Amino acid sequence: MPAPSPSSPAEASHRPPLVIVMGVSGSGKSTVGEGLAAAIGVPFADADDLHPAANVAKMSAGVPLDDADRWPWLARVGEELERADAAATGLVIACSALKRSYRDAIRAEAPSTFFLQLDGSPELLAARIGARAGHFMPPALLASQLATLEPLADDEAGATISIDDDPAGVVRSAVAAIAVAV
Repeated sequence: MPAPSPSSPAEASHRPPLVIVMGVSGSGKSTVGEGLAAAIGVPFADADDLHPAANVAKMSAGVPLDDADRWPWLARVGEELERADAAATGLVIACSALKRSYRDAIRAEAPSTFFLQLDGSPELLAARIGARAGHFMPPALLASQLATLEPLADDEAGATISIDDDPAGVVRSAVAAIAVAV
C-alpha cells in the first residue's frame, strides 16, 4: 500500500505537537527544548524571551516573581502556542511552568499542550546554575523555585524525564515520551 499523499485525510489530521519543556532553573529547558524541536521538526522558543522587561529586571536583582508578574507572561506563552497550533507548525517552548495553575493558564490558550517536566536533584541543579554565565536567573533563586514546583499530576497531559543523562539522552527520552502521547 502506498504512503498517504500530503493531501490525504490521514496526513491532514496530524497536527505537529505543542510542547512545553518545563522545570526549575538549571534543569536544561532551553538545551533540551532546542534539541527536541530539532528532533521532531518544529520551531523552538524560549519563554524567557517573552518576559516583560520589568520581570527580567526583578529576577536580575534576585527578587522572585510573584503571580501578578507571571499571569501576563503565561498568557503570552499560551498565545504563542495557539498561534503555532493555528498555523499547524507545532512549537516547543522552554518555560518553567512550575505550578499547576500556571500550566492551566497556558492550557486555557492552547488546550492540546503537552508538558515535559525535567527532573533532577537539587545538587545537580545548583551545580548547573553555578556553571553558567550570562543568565539573569541567579543561583539564590533555585530554592524558591524548588519550593514552588508542583510536579505534573496524573491528569495532566505530560511526562517527567530525568536529567541525569547527557543532553542527547534526555532529548531521546523526550522524543520517546511525545511519541507515546501523540
